[in-house]
Amino acid sequence: MLVNQLRIGVQSWCFRTYHTTDEVISAVLSSGLDAVELCGVHLDINDATAVAMALARYREGGVTVTAFGVTGMPNDEAACRPVFEFAHQAGFGAISADPDPDAFDLVEGLCAEYGVNIAIHNHGRHHRYGAVRDLEAVFARTSPHIGLCLDTAWMLDSGENPVMIARHFADRLYGVHIKDFTFKRDGSSEDVIVGTGNLDLPALFSTLKEINFNGYATLEYEGDESNPIPSVQACVAELRKI
Repeated sequence: MLVNQLRIGVQSWCFRTYHTTDEVISAVLSSGLDAVELCGVHLDINDATAVAMALARYREGGVTVTAFGVTGMPNDEAACRPVFEFAHQAGFGAISADPDPDAFDLVEGLCAEYGVNIAIHNHGRHHRYGAVRDLEAVFARTSPHIGLCLDTAWMLDSGENPVMIARHFADRLYGVHIKDFTFKRDGSSEDVIVGTGNLDLPALFSTLKEINFNGYATLEYEGDESNPIPSVQACVAELRKI
């Protein structure tokens, strides 16, 4: 599905109670989409045979794999290389990641080797890369191979306006997780249908168009894990209104 000429996929984590590739393909298509960002729940990237079979099955099923993650990246080449191999095989340009602070030299070398970028996923006020100042510090000491996967809901959790943050990091914005929260009085968050909580969905897409964003755009809804498809369909319906 295209929104303002931007292809929208869905995070396979939404379907984390589904176990097979065929179940995920069916869930993606039933949601009204034809692209997926896979997570480790649905693919062991260290198993070359499983990777080849999964990619073939997604192609046959009419679903494009647009990204992978969120994956940890320690300062260990053997641990990191398989995800770069997978990105190269699948043909996408950025990996959703949570790299260890001492791993950036290693990761940048792998990025250059494979022609694949890293998109750091911000994960809220308590995360090591959750604050804007923490992301700025990383980008100040790394090359453009290291960018941002802007999770809009978790940026809200950090007390920031994700639309403004998309503009602020426009030159390092490689992915977006389209996700929405409401907040209780104690500060705890709750997943809601995108655009019905605190995320200004039209403004987000207007800004992405304005900054010529060309990375991956992934819908994510973590609620209703035992029966996620109706809620993901409702999210897709909100996106179609834009």
